[in-house]
Amino acid sequence: MYDIAVLGGGPAGLAAAVSARVRSKTVAVISNAMTENGLYRSKLVPNYPGVPDISGSALLEAMHAQAEKLGAGFVEKRLLSAVYGNGQWYLGAEDEMIEARALILAGGVVRSERFAGEEKFLGRGVSYCATCDGMFFREKHVVVYGETAAAEREANYLREIGCIVVYLSRRDGKGALADTIPFLRMRTLEVCGEETVQRVLVDGETIQCDGVFLLRPSVAPVDLLPGLALEEGHIAVNRAMETNLPGVYAAGDCTGKPYQIAKAVGEGQVAALSAVAWLDQRKDG
Repeated sequence: MYDIAVLGGGPAGLAAAVSARVRSKTVAVISNAMTENGLYRSKLVPNYPGVPDISGSALLEAMHAQAEKLGAGFVEKRLLSAVYGNGQWYLGAEDEMIEARALILAGGVVRSERFAGEEKFLGRGVSYCATCDGMFFREKHVVVYGETAAAEREANYLREIGCIVVYLSRRDGKGALADTIPFLRMRTLEVCGEETVQRVLVDGETIQCDGVFLLRPSVAPVDLLPGLALEEGHIAVNRAMETNLPGVYAAGDCTGKPYQIAKAVGEGQVAALSAVAWLDQRKDG
C-alpha cells in the first residue's frame, strides 16, 4: 500500500515523487522504461533554468536519481487498469497489483485514439497485455500492434509460448522483433468478428486471427478512469492540479499547453502538495 501512485516517469511525475517523499509519503512511480520517454531522446535542452544546454537524457537521469535516492519506488510496467474501492485505488500494472490512496496522473499528452472495433472486442479477443493473456492464445493466430521495443519483446514472448504471431507497426524496421515473426508496416487497422475477434483489416487487407494485442506505450487516463473530465483534449484541473475525481491529481503535458519541462515540474510539485494535504486531511478526519 502506497500513499501516492504517480502514473508517469517524466519531469512532472518525478517532481511529484520528489515533493511527496520530502513530506514523508510513500510513493510508487509507474511508468515505461526511462529510455522510452520522449525527453530522453532529446540531444539538447537549451531552456531549462539553471542547467543550460543539458541533454534530455542527462536531465531525466538526474531527476530519476533524486527521486530514487529519496526513497520513491519505481515500477517499470504499463498500467492497464485502475479500480477504486474501500477508499483506495487498485492499479493493475501488467502482472502486478499496486494499491494507493491517491493518484497523480503525469503520463504526458493524452492520446485516446482507438482502432475501429477495439472497444467492441475488448476482453473478447482484444487485449492490452501479452504477459497477462498470452496463454489463452497458445497455438492460435494472433496479431500484435506496437510501436516500441517493449512491444516487440512482448510479441517475441507470444511466439515463444506457442502463438502464431504477425506484428504490425507504424514504425520502420523490426528492431528487437524475432526474425521468425512476420512484420507489416501499417497505416490503418480495424478489428472485426462476430461475438469474438475473427480477423483484422490492415490497410484494407484481411488477416484471419483469433486475438489482437494492442501494445501501446500507455493506456489513456480517460480509458483508465471513467468519468475523468477533459477540456479540449486534456485533463481538466484547477490551480491545485485537482481533477474532478476525489484524490486524483494531474500534472504536466496531460493538462495542456505549453508543453514545457519547467511547467511540468512546477505542476508536479503542486499536485504532490495537494495530494499530501488531501491525505493528511483524511487522516485527521
